[in-house]
Amino acid sequence: MSGNNSEDASGEPTGKLAELLKLLKMNGNDVTKLTQSQQKEMKDYKFWKTQPVPKLDESVSEEGPIDRKKTPEEIPNEPFPLLAEFEWCTLDVTDQQQLEDIFVLLNENYVEDRDASFRFKYTREFFNWSLKPPGWKKDWHVGVRVRGTGKLVAFISAIPVNLNLRNKLVKSVEINFLCVHKQLRGKRLAPVLIKEITRRVNKYDIWFALYTSGTILPSPVTVCRYTHRPLNWDKLLEVGFVHLPPGATKPQMVANYALPKKTTTRGLRPMAPKDVDEVHALFVKYQSRFDLVQDFDKEEFRHWFLGGPEQLNASEDTKVIRSYVVENEDGKITDFFSFYSLPFTILENPVHKELGIGYLFYYASDADFGFNDRFDKEATAALKTRLCQMVNDACILAHNAKMDVFNALTSQDNALFLEKLKFGPGDGFLNFYLFNYKSFPITGGIRDDKSYDVERRSNLGVVML
Repeated sequence: MSGNNSEDASGEPTGKLAELLKLLKMNGNDVTKLTQSQQKEMKDYKFWKTQPVPKLDESVSEEGPIDRKKTPEEIPNEPFPLLAEFEWCTLDVTDQQQLEDIFVLLNENYVEDRDASFRFKYTREFFNWSLKPPGWKKDWHVGVRVRGTGKLVAFISAIPVNLNLRNKLVKSVEINFLCVHKQLRGKRLAPVLIKEITRRVNKYDIWFALYTSGTILPSPVTVCRYTHRPLNWDKLLEVGFVHLPPGATKPQMVANYALPKKTTTRGLRPMAPKDVDEVHALFVKYQSRFDLVQDFDKEEFRHWFLGGPEQLNASEDTKVIRSYVVENEDGKITDFFSFYSLPFTILENPVHKELGIGYLFYYASDADFGFNDRFDKEATAALKTRLCQMVNDACILAHNAKMDVFNALTSQDNALFLEKLKFGPGDGFLNFYLFNYKSFPITGGIRDDKSYDVERRSNLGVVML
């Protein structure tokens, strides 16, 4: 890092470098753990300097759009140029062969852990759920193929979302599944993919986007930490997902994470189509406490939490989303929670080939609705008690569905139950970004030392896949 950066007599950084390091520390990132390529990227951010995003050392004085509002007519009709050996394509995810192309590309080239031991194992059912919500556009499933062979070597997607940022509606898209074939990652395809999906979204008169990254880019609106609750500790040890702590024995660890076979919440049952209206109203009221949320209409709510017609009748092996409600003796629904399945492929293990992973999705509870302040001591205690019971039952249900670990971020009110329910802090952090929109910082549920922030919790109410 160069430019206006320097060190004082004690060797401590000053100037913009010091400001950047302070920001990274506040966001829970350790700059000393960045790879050389990430450190180089932080020096110049050549691509992101050209985009409407806040600079890393920029102080936001007012929330709102960055670029002036354009019109779709001002946006070029032609796609951005590619190298001669490549060509653009629009993927039709209703076509089984084209869906298979996405499936193969992501399962062979998408995110791996740092040790290259695990990789997301996306399923066709998962894509049908995640890429086709109400209002989805075929034009927003963008690919790059090798000219001549037709092989899909890059992909990016967008889906429509209505964001609510501190009671301001922001019509946006959610960007996801950016993937470039491993052998082509020096071709600068990723920036062109981002520019092309931006162009296509702009043609629909949408100018803002929400996206996430495990790496630091200009400039996160919030940062959350990944947490993991072992459900099958024995298997997790065998595949290297966990390690035996000093002084502990394997039987002790298995016993420590053991769960009952049956749930304990009275009135707990799977969510049904008839519940949509009541659960949606509960959900909207609960979400209103957070600074940044996604506004779901009832059609969107039905899709994301019931999964569409094919998921309602899906077998346990192919079910992606699972949603449950708590109905009291008077027939009122007081609570709701959901989690989805996205397994890992285990890359190098002679015995195990797959790791079952459950992800806490959205939830809602009326436990603290009778209080004016969610941070009131009694309100906090009431919500904590309810969430601990609900999420513990979610872990039991996930374990019974043959999942090996249950993941959650430090977003929402999660900090209230993470430690009690034995969710261990993971190595990864997820940075949330807004494209073309400045926002004041949003708490992410972690303190400066990266521990769970039980007092402030998080004001982020968005969960991204």
